[in-house]
Amino acid sequence: MTINRYLHADYLPAPLIAVMLLTRFHHFGDALHLPDASLAVFFFAGFYRKKIFLVFLMALAALIDYVAIANGTSSWCISPAYVFLIPTYAVMWFAGRYCSSLLENKGAEFKLSLGALGLLALATSVAFLISNGSFYLFSGRYPDLSWTQYFERVARYYPPYLSSTLLYGIVGFALAKLIKTILAIADSHKTA
Repeated sequence: MTINRYLHADYLPAPLIAVMLLTRFHHFGDALHLPDASLAVFFFAGFYRKKIFLVFLMALAALIDYVAIANGTSSWCISPAYVFLIPTYAVMWFAGRYCSSLLENKGAEFKLSLGALGLLALATSVAFLISNGSFYLFSGRYPDLSWTQYFERVARYYPPYLSSTLLYGIVGFALAKLIKTILAIADSHKTA
């Protein structure tokens, strides 16, 4: 049995939705809040392979943002660039879908888990370029920002953006491995 079988189970959407609901309110987290897990959620949603789930998660993200702003969270990030979250999240979803197809190859699970983290890092970097770049170009918030100033800001925001997504990815793969191990032990007890 491969890890992919368990990630395609009908119960996959519920934990991903819960993680998004619990973490989306704070991008980088703080002492009381976990950092936003949306990128990792979209990555693992790609394992599910249902395009309707991608659309649902995008709508959920927008709804969470609306509720957060209506309840006092800053609307600083809401601008004409907000629409670029669609390709940002699509990159993560397609990377997860591709990763899922790699993990279907029996016997390559451990090696591909390291490759999967590399793919997650690459997809997160592309997602950062899309979301961050579009914000600086199209939000209207930085009309006189030089490229030097832009790269200084990128240096400040990129590391937490990447590290929190990778951390969630590691936790996600570890949980999938744990579930696989538990189910394998349960299967072996049934046949014994």
